Amino acid sequence: MSESAVSTVGHDELAALKFVALEGGRSEPVKISCSGLAERLNASSQTASRRLQRLEQAGHIERDVVADGQWVSLTESGEAALHREYSHYRRIFEGSDPSTVELEGTVTSGMGEGRHYISLSGYMEQFKERLGYEPFPGTLNVDLSEESIRSRSAMSSLSGIPIDGWEDDERTFGPATCYAATVSDGGDVAEPTHIIVPERTHHDETQLEIIAPVRLRDELDLADDDAVTVRVEAVE
Repeated sequence: MSESAVSTVGHDELAALKFVALEGGRSEPVKISCSGLAERLNASSQTASRRLQRLEQAGHIERDVVADGQWVSLTESGEAALHREYSHYRRIFEGSDPSTVELEGTVTSGMGEGRHYISLSGYMEQFKERLGYEPFPGTLNVDLSEESIRSRSAMSSLSGIPIDGWEDDERTFGPATCYAATVSDGGDVAEPTHIIVPERTHHDETQLEIIAPVRLRDELDLADDDAVTVRVEAVE
C-alpha cells in the first residue's frame, strides 16, 4: 500500500465506507451500484465511483466489478478505519476509553509453529529489546467468540510494537506487530503478555496468538476450551 493511496482517504471516502458497512459489507460482499451510492452520498455517479476506487487503492475494500454494478466487501484495514471513527464518537458521547479493546475466547491447541519462530534469534533479540522480556518458546492460542471476532479489527487501530522482518542465508522472515495485553481466566491475571500478529500467518481473524515470558497455560492453569478474557491496550 503506497503512502499516496492512503492519503486520498478522507471524510468523503469514509462516508462511502460506512455505507458499504451498513449494507452488510463487513460480513460478506454486497452489491453496490454507483448510482445508488451517489444518491446516498449526494454526489455524482462519477464521484461515487472515484471514492470506491480510492478505498480500494488504500486497501479498505475489495471489489469485483460486474456488468450491473460491483460486489464490495470491507477488509480488515477498512474495519479498522471505521473503528477509529467509532472510538472518536465514543469519546465524545460516552467518555469511553478508546485505547483499550476487550476480547473473549477459549484456549485451543496450536500447530506448534509458534515455538519454532519465536525462538529464532532474529525475532528473539527484538523481543528482548522492544518488549522487555524473553518470551517462553510457544504461544497461547485463543479462538475468539463471535462478538470478539467482530471487535478484533479495533485492535489494529491501537498503537503496537513493530517487529522487523529479517533474513538469514536460507530464507526471509516477515515482520510482525505486537500489541500489549493482559490475559485473565476470570480470576487470575497474567501480564505482561503481547498478542503477536505476523504480516504473513496461517491463522485467520478468528484466533489470537499470545506470547509472554512464562508458559501461560501453567501460569493460569489453562486447558483447551477454557474461557479467557484478553484486554488489549495501546502502547504509550
